[in-house]
Amino acid sequence: MTDLLTVTGLETFYGPSQALFGVDLKVGEGEVVALMGRNGMGKTTTIASICGLEAYANGKVTFKGKDLTGLPSFKIARLGVGLVPEGRRCFPNLTVYENLIAAARPGQWSLEKVYEFFPRLKERRDQYANTLSGGEQQMLAIGRALMTNPDLLMLDEATEGLAPVIRQEIWQAVRNLKSTGQSILIVDKTLSELLPIADNCFILEKGVTVWSGKPDQLTSDLEDRYLGV
Repeated sequence: MTDLLTVTGLETFYGPSQALFGVDLKVGEGEVVALMGRNGMGKTTTIASICGLEAYANGKVTFKGKDLTGLPSFKIARLGVGLVPEGRRCFPNLTVYENLIAAARPGQWSLEKVYEFFPRLKERRDQYANTLSGGEQQMLAIGRALMTNPDLLMLDEATEGLAPVIRQEIWQAVRNLKSTGQSILIVDKTLSELLPIADNCFILEKGVTVWSGKPDQLTSDLEDRYLGV
């Protein structure tokens, strides 16, 4: 399998405070990779560093063979990295339709295809994003990222704070995306849903990659040590 994304020795600071001390991970083409760890261990900072939203001090991020070091976030997005950020962050005063076309780029994902993928968005297309439920906003955030036609889709806490029924809808959407061959890097705490769809897993502990492997190699001891409450 060809590596789409490779992260090596990533170190990121927030002012004088170091958040990442050596993150290593990779995502192959057509692969779903789970990035795991307890709260505050560096998962979101890793995502932000890959996207160019946070500058990293050391290490290297390579995407489709291109070094992303120093590139602004909009150029990284244009290369084919799509982000569904933690907390959704839809544009509140734009309609569903306007949110979807705001950053659209040509490719297989069109407005009609997104509406077909998430029929509720078509029903709500003229509503402002701030009038949607949390689940609908999450669908909109995913749809907006898909409209950029990314080679890699990154989902940061895709089901956090959602009702159980809505969480299942989002997980089904992720499974459907996997079936299309979409490459995905996903952060989520729901191991019962995450592990069955993941091809590979990486665990962060205090800003360092401490374990990587296949989901079936993740033992209960490892779960207790690095993922337990």
